[in-house]
Amino acid sequence: MIYTQGSRFGGSPASLEQRGAWGWFVALGMALVLLGASASANLFITTVAATFYVGAVMLVAGAFQIIHAFGVRKRTRFTFWALSGLLYLAAAAAMFLDPVFAATLLTLFLAVSLGLSGVLRLFIALTTRSLSRWGWMAVSAVASIAAALVIALGWPVNSIWVLGMVLSIDLLFQGIALLLIGLSLRNATFGTRASG
Repeated sequence: MIYTQGSRFGGSPASLEQRGAWGWFVALGMALVLLGASASANLFITTVAATFYVGAVMLVAGAFQIIHAFGVRKRTRFTFWALSGLLYLAAAAAMFLDPVFAATLLTLFLAVSLGLSGVLRLFIALTTRSLSRWGWMAVSAVASIAAALVIALGWPVNSIWVLGMVLSIDLLFQGIALLLIGLSLRNATFGTRASG
């Protein structure tokens, strides 16, 4: 049985199918790295694109909730689902009509979410100090809190680039991870052929 780099950390051995698809992992990884790099070239446009994406998701969710409302028999439930769907549609319309204002609100939400999740993880880390490696969770929590503070202190001015930067970094990291997985699968594939 051939183990890839990832299998050392609890994953299963790479299957023949996975090893045969190494090229797809590499291609997707390279595409995401290129998208992340191009997204980082103009963070304002990337921020607006991210805002439009969130707006599109809310538009689809609102439409599905309204459709679902007609499938519900009781009047109180119909009203709940219909109102919920209309609120989603209104939020989506606001995002499309004023993406810069929507980006400002999303950036504030991001700062609050990062801060709250960081505080919660820090609490968990400090209450589980008896476990090994609890410090990594504490470091992660402090990093989230620091990121939240940096975003919050620069808000609302930084709203025109923060979401674009987060999206760019996410695309770069996903791309690098997939690229490394693909190369690991390639090494496992060609290592098998050479030894077989």
